[in-house]
Amino acid sequence: MKRRSTSGFTACTFVILSVFQSSCNPFAPKLGEGNPDDGFLGDQTTVSGFFQLFRSAYELRDISIYEPLIDSTFVFIYRDFDAQIDRQWGFTQELETTRRMFQDANWIQLKWNQIIAEDVAEGSRRSRIIRSFNLAISIEGSDVLRGDGNVNFTLVRSDSAATWQLSRWRDESEL
Repeated sequence: MKRRSTSGFTACTFVILSVFQSSCNPFAPKLGEGNPDDGFLGDQTTVSGFFQLFRSAYELRDISIYEPLIDSTFVFIYRDFDAQIDRQWGFTQELETTRRMFQDANWIQLKWNQIIAEDVAEGSRRSRIIRSFNLAISIEGSDVLRGDGNVNFTLVRSDSAATWQLSRWRDESEL
């Protein structure tokens, strides 16, 4: 019986494995190439990036993404149609209300539509934006809740290179 040599196979396998180990993954970006959050989460130093982060926070139901978007002076204003008056709450209640909504929801889908109005003031440190949206929330044991309308946001930042934060939200939705 003649024995086959396996040393050729082993050497070839070693060479192939060495090549694959030393080469980079063609699907992975090079180190230091771009910001990995830009594509999905957004760049909070731009208004469009702020809205992208806001949507991501809602859809991921992640309060750790949402909280840095909210300024400490935040005020949420909504119309109480039964009493025919405007009501409001501040930073702490906003975070607690949003946290509960994120915990209770199975999924959330937020779609930003057109910007209806945008005013930038104070050397690009304050921006008022009215934008339409569609929102769907699935809560366990109930149907999908749907709403749409407009948000009337006031965004602020300390200087023209800083991140935008939401300081005032007037709800103009039909939820």
